[in-house]
Amino acid sequence: MDLPMALLGGAREAMRRLDGLAVAVYLLNDTQPGLDVAMISGSPPSIFTMPSRMDLESPLAPARAARTGKTTVLMDPHPSLVGQQHLLPYPYTALAAPVIGADRTFGALIILRLEDRGAYLGPDHVMLQEISDELGTSLAALAAGGIVIRAAPTPIVVPILDRTTSTPGWGIPRIPSSAGTSLMYPLRQLADLLNRATTMEHVVEAGQRCVMAPLGAEALVLAGAADGRLWVLGHSGSSSLMVQTLHGSWLESELPAAQAVTSRRALFLSDRRAGESTGSKEWAETYLPLVDTSQVIAPPPNARGSDIVGVCCLAFPQRRDFPPEERAVLGMMAGLLGSTVERIQLGIKQYQAAEELQRHLLPSALPDLPRLSTTTRYRPALDVATVGGDWYDVLNVSDERKVLVVGDVEGHAIESAAVMGQVRTATAAYVMEGHRPATVLDRAGRLLTALDTDLTVTCCVVSLDIDDGTAEVALAGHPQPVVQRPDGTIRFLDAPRNLPLGVTTRHAYQGREHTLEPGSVLMLYTDGLVDWSATDWEAEAARLLRSEIGDSDLEEVADGIIGIVSNPERRRDDAVLLLAHFQGAEAGNLPRVGTIHIQHRDLHGVKAARIFVDGQLRAWHLTDITDDLQLITSEVVTNALIHAATSVDVRLRAFSDYVRLEVRDFDSNPPIPSPLATEEESANAEHGRGLAIVEALASRWNSSPNGRGKTITVDLPIPQTD
Repeated sequence: MDLPMALLGGAREAMRRLDGLAVAVYLLNDTQPGLDVAMISGSPPSIFTMPSRMDLESPLAPARAARTGKTTVLMDPHPSLVGQQHLLPYPYTALAAPVIGADRTFGALIILRLEDRGAYLGPDHVMLQEISDELGTSLAALAAGGIVIRAAPTPIVVPILDRTTSTPGWGIPRIPSSAGTSLMYPLRQLADLLNRATTMEHVVEAGQRCVMAPLGAEALVLAGAADGRLWVLGHSGSSSLMVQTLHGSWLESELPAAQAVTSRRALFLSDRRAGESTGSKEWAETYLPLVDTSQVIAPPPNARGSDIVGVCCLAFPQRRDFPPEERAVLGMMAGLLGSTVERIQLGIKQYQAAEELQRHLLPSALPDLPRLSTTTRYRPALDVATVGGDWYDVLNVSDERKVLVVGDVEGHAIESAAVMGQVRTATAAYVMEGHRPATVLDRAGRLLTALDTDLTVTCCVVSLDIDDGTAEVALAGHPQPVVQRPDGTIRFLDAPRNLPLGVTTRHAYQGREHTLEPGSVLMLYTDGLVDWSATDWEAEAARLLRSEIGDSDLEEVADGIIGIVSNPERRRDDAVLLLAHFQGAEAGNLPRVGTIHIQHRDLHGVKAARIFVDGQLRAWHLTDITDDLQLITSEVVTNALIHAATSVDVRLRAFSDYVRLEVRDFDSNPPIPSPLATEEESANAEHGRGLAIVEALASRWNSSPNGRGKTITVDLPIPQTD
């Protein structure tokens, strides 16, 4: 007899005599202390719930049996609550016995049966120990003959086609293992989809397809546990009531979802009735704690070793039972979901940390410039959880000289961010010292060389005289700026390409002068903005500007361009877009500008904003629109302070025929996610009472997320006097 046949003999005997559903033999590993599974026998899905390895000090039944030398059972279930049923992650009764022969402990033998078939009693313990002793004797004889008693890297699996176990709604009755195999199919699909998931939307979509649909659920909610509360991560189906109840709820509450997390036990509610929650019918719910493991024999509620990530909540449109094998598969699904949610949440945290660093490295706000309106957009790469090296600057050097800078450090590592911060600071300093663009690049290049880094930097510097429209351009291996003239034609502000900063050269950087006509729109950008597969990047950039400019506002143009280039295929690199509208107005028509900053949690912030608006309009002799603009300001500022939960900048700009209000917050975090594939809520998300007032009074308004918060822009016409 060889080792596999000896293990099979013990497994078959246990299954025959103890009416088991699945059995496994675990063997000690001498090189890596612990127990490895050597053989599994039984029917699906139970055979797939056996952990492949466990530490010898683990509270799991096989480890305790091997450690103590006594038979042991799975920990007792959590005490039931009135009207509810807490269960172990997997609905099995387990009994384990040590495998000992010739005074040597070889491992443990464990057998499972469905919990509805009763507990293992005293005679069962004696019988399993007898079988284990016989197996131990056989293993001792093999060891004496020189055979190494150790589990193979992959366990031997011996399926048993079970005719006695059936699960309503799954498979064909009396066809061996049809129900169990049918149950495993959506689990396999779920594993495949979750392996490829990179966002919470992907996870919800996988849950919708592989959990909701096969089980007949009408709602699914995934909630994460953090800071003592539950936060909705994603949802689908008829889930609005559940979302409202769960989002921000305390883990110490009596909500079923909170109890499932704190008790670490799945909670199945087969019969929910009106009066317990809003509704008028019977329904069922289940709450599955999301953990980072899919092991069958879970540690007790207070055991360490696997973190609770959150909870998966399912609602069903009618009363239903949850058969044991169905609960087993739900437990495995929860393990897969938990691991994926944890992975994606970690990626989100890394991404947010990188984004926060990027925000601190970029200008917090653009200066107010006469005769030159500017706006920027920064779009991070989609699949890179580290900070990028793109930057921009708008510098007010003197009354007539304004300088625009865009640059790109290669790579997406922390070193790229560090180099970007140094080069951006140096470039701005050289500009403010009064140097011309070519000299700025020359000095910045020498500085980068002295930093002893292998990274190179491309850069574009444009110095604009707003009195006569003279624009001096200098490039360091960067794409040329694009300009649209007032007649709609597109041209480039060409200049010598020069070498990127950081590349040693004996030649001084060269620039070139151009003249901009009043009404021209200038676009500076980094290469991440254009299609990476395009053969002519600058022609692609010109096409983007031409397609969006029209008669649109500068903010709308920026939004339109970013919208075009934000599909996943075009987000392999981070990107910067800087637009400048050279107005070239006469001195008497210069826009008038005023700004106020409102701190987060300032209880008098909205009142201060109203007073600011009143004062500015009085100074500009525009009191005819004071009431309307104060009302708009109150609504928009209140919305920003409440929903963004950050400080707020309020800016007024008065032009010849309209006044523009800009309210900017600094929150990059989204609100509660909208349900998957539901467009109606998304369409109405920003149309509350406040924005209904804005739409009624304003001639135009726009909401512009820019990666560092959101800016609401509202234009109010100035009444014209005869």
